Amino acid sequence: MSQSSTLSRRAPKAPPEVREPAHVPVAHVRRGGIVEGVHHGSVVVLAADGSVAFQAGDIEAACYPRSALKPVQAVGLLRAGLPPLDDEALALVAASHSGTERHLATARRILDAAGLTEDALRNAPDLPYGSAERDEWLRRGLGPTRLAQNCSGKHAAMLFTARARGWPLDTYLDPGHPLQGELAATVEDLTGQGIARVTVDGCGAPLFAVSLHGLTRAAARLATAAPDTPEGRVAHAMRTHPELVSGPGRDVARLVHAVPGLLAKDGFEGVQIAALPDGRAVGVKIADGGDRARMPVTAAALARCGVDPEVLAPFAATPVIGGGAPVGELRAAGALAPHPAES
Repeated sequence: MSQSSTLSRRAPKAPPEVREPAHVPVAHVRRGGIVEGVHHGSVVVLAADGSVAFQAGDIEAACYPRSALKPVQAVGLLRAGLPPLDDEALALVAASHSGTERHLATARRILDAAGLTEDALRNAPDLPYGSAERDEWLRRGLGPTRLAQNCSGKHAAMLFTARARGWPLDTYLDPGHPLQGELAATVEDLTGQGIARVTVDGCGAPLFAVSLHGLTRAAARLATAAPDTPEGRVAHAMRTHPELVSGPGRDVARLVHAVPGLLAKDGFEGVQIAALPDGRAVGVKIADGGDRARMPVTAAALARCGVDPEVLAPFAATPVIGGGAPVGELRAAGALAPHPAES
């Protein structure tokens, strides 16, 4: 890392408090006019100047961003010396990919550039994340592999960076490895806060606990960054290739196509970030970790950012089915609800 990049970083504030988050109702499941289910969570909406324009729940408690942190980690890899990659490959570095052949070929291409094979990966083997891709994988009689696991692009880039810097490859996932130290420093810089805890993500990589507010602040910094910066390069790659960041038909890819200039990334356990080019940004955490409320709540938060509700309409509600026909819906509730009757 260059001295100039180190000097440009902001000194992180204290880490967020580790506590049970004070989540609030953010989504209702209505069937036949009755609230059948309630999803609790927390939401933050940032104005273009970085101030909090809206919040619900507990946006300052420590939480694990899961894969919503991948764009920040991709920036950290560039800062740490990841050799040049084209936009497609860089998008995959920030991806939770579905496991299409395009995804796998791009991950192989990163490994090839590093002079490595799939055997060097240390992420947990898994089946493809996308349901169609998983079904086809199983139909072909294939089992879990490291390349098919949805984080393989990030891991391939970690190895490429470690090789370029002359760091050990076998231990690149150790929290004490110099690569992970560089990534932790980037997380603290972009979120503007210290890391509360370090644990292990599902793929085996270190996972850093920050607040939902800090995570959303990091998303806004990527979205507003100059094109020639690591942040700007990651943002451009993700906006240009949303299907590589997720997969064909995935809701995040569809949202990026629908909202011009949007930067968006989801994560397991009901986490979502989305940021507009002028710095308006939203962060969502669904308390129970369920995925079904994530996008309707995100759509309601983006509407508070000024995004056209008509554009967001396909994402704002999920039908509840009874006897094969819609009998209700899941949509944002409480202060996020579009109509008082739905609060």
